[in-house]
Amino acid sequence: MRELNKTAAWLLTALRIVIGWHFLYEGIAKAFNPNWSSALYLMESKWLFSGFFHWLISSDTSLQIVDFLNIWGLILIGTCLFLGFLPRLASIAGAFLLMLYYVANPPFVYSSVPSQSHFYIVNYNLIEAVVLVVIATFREEQLYGLQRYLSSRNKKLIEKKFPAAENHEILETVDTSRREMIKNLAVVPLFGAVFFGMAKKRGWISFEEDALNAKPQAVSGASLLLGKTMSVKELKGKVPAGKIKNAELSRIMIGGNLISGFAHARDLIYVSTWLKKYFTDEKVIETLWLCEACGINTAIFRCDENTIRIMEKYWSRGGKVQWLAQTYPKGEDLSNVKQAIDHGAMGAFVMGGIADKIIVDNKIDDLRKPIEYIQNQGLIAGTAAHSMRVLETCVANGIKPDFYMKTFHSHKYWSATPIDPVNPDLPVDGEDHNMAHDNIWCMSDKAVTDFFSKDETPWIAYKVFAAGAIKPEEGLKHAFNSGADFACVGMFDFQVVENANLAYSILNGPMNRERKWYG
Repeated sequence: MRELNKTAAWLLTALRIVIGWHFLYEGIAKAFNPNWSSALYLMESKWLFSGFFHWLISSDTSLQIVDFLNIWGLILIGTCLFLGFLPRLASIAGAFLLMLYYVANPPFVYSSVPSQSHFYIVNYNLIEAVVLVVIATFREEQLYGLQRYLSSRNKKLIEKKFPAAENHEILETVDTSRREMIKNLAVVPLFGAVFFGMAKKRGWISFEEDALNAKPQAVSGASLLLGKTMSVKELKGKVPAGKIKNAELSRIMIGGNLISGFAHARDLIYVSTWLKKYFTDEKVIETLWLCEACGINTAIFRCDENTIRIMEKYWSRGGKVQWLAQTYPKGEDLSNVKQAIDHGAMGAFVMGGIADKIIVDNKIDDLRKPIEYIQNQGLIAGTAAHSMRVLETCVANGIKPDFYMKTFHSHKYWSATPIDPVNPDLPVDGEDHNMAHDNIWCMSDKAVTDFFSKDETPWIAYKVFAAGAIKPEEGLKHAFNSGADFACVGMFDFQVVENANLAYSILNGPMNRERKWYG
């Protein structure tokens, strides 16, 4: 192979250093991020070997191994490329790793995982892999770096053992040796300086943060001052499941209010708009992937064009979370119910506010018809309710849904205001939760518990956190101990793993539950 001129050697060395730094930065950033996991990236795979990539995250052990190899592979390859140590081996290993990334999520297979700098077929993974293959074709001593220095040093040791005959040749060799050492080891101080800068930028070296972290942390309401996002690596186990007829549903299900932008935020009128900006289609799909990884296999979403569009995207990418549809029948008009069924819902129910009004207006058949229609299509059917009168009317009139969805939470939170603040002990019949002065959706948790202690219909509890006023552990434990068979929980993506862990621990631990499981 012909020798490179100095300009070409320096340019290829610079290219190797830049790619090495990219590898090293990615590896170190992941190592210092306790919430990072490769689970979401691998779960999104839907091209070659997608089954293998999905299998890798099927257990905590295999996922931990993949994450460990990923992090330290990036760090070791990056260090070797940056310093020029074993550059050919590092280039080949780096190209192999990049091609694994490429095959797992190629840019021409649309993915919700951000794919940077790609144009249909080409992305930076492919570009860097090709560059590393080119670098690997050059001999290690042709590019500047630690390996060239070591090779040169070994050569000088041999020449020293067998010295040249003329003194001027020896002096020339020593002088050249010093110059070569400076050239080849120039990256070492650069490596240290850049690493320090990165550490400072990312807050890994921060005297100010050390001082702040030395102060005791305050606790306010249901949330810690400094929150912690949990990753799939910290999952204790998959959420247990139950059955409603032949449909298998996870014991906790993700609710759709947050995703649809309907937030119960009292008088904070900007929150719903903010939620709609946050929950883009891709963020919803990412959240569903996390649910799937945690064993949450059911999403309770309203039936509208927004939900249908997102679920069709998600399912087209291989998603497995099923849709239990909240529907809006209007008397004889069941078109919204039919829309849910036609677009893949595995079950449907009448929205709670509509069911409440049907009972108040004494139009019992308007509740019976959609439930029976859904059942006749072979799907599980139910009704939601805020008021206990909905459940009692179903029993009294022989309406037999496959499940009830009933609001359920205690009033043990500071903002729970009774209907009549002047007479807080006044009995409440639970007729209309909107009569409450603040965030109360279950007027009497005792009345709900008493009803289900005598009824064998599967019960999905919702509003169990009273719109975030109750700590998740307390809300879930109260619901399951009181007889709920399932719980619908509104979740941001960063809350999915934590809620899954809470449900797993509660359902697999000692419980003070008297009602049999009917799901």
